[in-house]
Amino acid sequence: MVMGETRVPISRVVGTRRPLGTAPLLDAPLRSQDRRIPVERIARVADRACAMPPSSIRGPLTGADLARLRTFLALAETGSFTRTAARVLRTQSAVSAQIRRLEALLGAPLFARTTRRVLLTPAGERLLPHARAVVEAAGALVAAFRDGEVVGDVRLGCPEDVAGTDLPAILAEFARAHPRVRLHVGCDLTLHLVERFEAGAFDLVVIKQDPQAVLPGARLLRHEPLAWVAARALPAPLPGARLPLVLAPAPCVYRARAIAAAAAAGLAPDVVYASPSEAGQVAAVRAGLGATVLPRRRVPAGLAVLGPGWPPLPESAICLLATARPTAAVEAFARFAEARLAAPSDPAPASPASPACPEPAAPASA
Repeated sequence: MVMGETRVPISRVVGTRRPLGTAPLLDAPLRSQDRRIPVERIARVADRACAMPPSSIRGPLTGADLARLRTFLALAETGSFTRTAARVLRTQSAVSAQIRRLEALLGAPLFARTTRRVLLTPAGERLLPHARAVVEAAGALVAAFRDGEVVGDVRLGCPEDVAGTDLPAILAEFARAHPRVRLHVGCDLTLHLVERFEAGAFDLVVIKQDPQAVLPGARLLRHEPLAWVAARALPAPLPGARLPLVLAPAPCVYRARAIAAAAAAGLAPDVVYASPSEAGQVAAVRAGLGATVLPRRRVPAGLAVLGPGWPPLPESAICLLATARPTAAVEAFARFAEARLAAPSDPAPASPASPACPEPAAPASA
């Protein structure tokens, strides 16, 4: 034995048990799990293993890989190792190790690091829908074999307009099907909902997005055609005219759509009334203070949809963000709400002032 070398049982490294009284101290090559070898040699072997090409260490998915897929989904959603570590209840170094092992398993880098955030590579983009399907299927499998009904809490965040239209029927139907699940709903603008979700305040959030710039990790549920709306039928404004508008404060996808469309048509948009509450906006429009932008499918009765000559409005998108480690109650509500929000029942439409104006693409979130 070389002076200064430290020897340990290889069983400590590979996780096997060595029978007592066997395997004398030998300075032999690494051939048997029952021999003691120098720590320095173990380090050299480990270094060579870490340097192996990914293709040589690929293998089938294991239970540990399911946890790594959950971490992958969380990192894809947050774009930050710090926020991902907080969400999956691990250290940043543990999150990094999980991602490295997943990349080694798949033989491809999944994320590209920039100075501001972590972005998916093309391989990561390909993995995203498969990872989501695997994690959801695993949750559904466990839920299917659990005894008794679903129990627990669901913390849901959503914009006020969704909470006042689509959500009540969904909540009531889910509560009847799962009486032991406690629902806690909070309403806010999309920007604040996302911030609170990333801080761990919500399990699920419904958000409004630009379809061309959906937040990483958000599930697109449906596209939402928009319309210009006013208290009464109004003629199309002439280029250069001032256009009084009633909108939500920035950032809001409807606000961004309205201002961009008006400016592109050569109008001078002027926000005369800003309210975070859709009820407040509708009241101001009814009073004749200005025009607004709303989803075409749920313009309130008594208001007019403005048609030909008004600037075309790109669609918005309704999306869902879900925690990477959902409980059975959260999974159950996510599946339930996702199916219903993706194909909502249409409320009775408002009487249009004239034929529908066209729609289809610009930025922001509400």
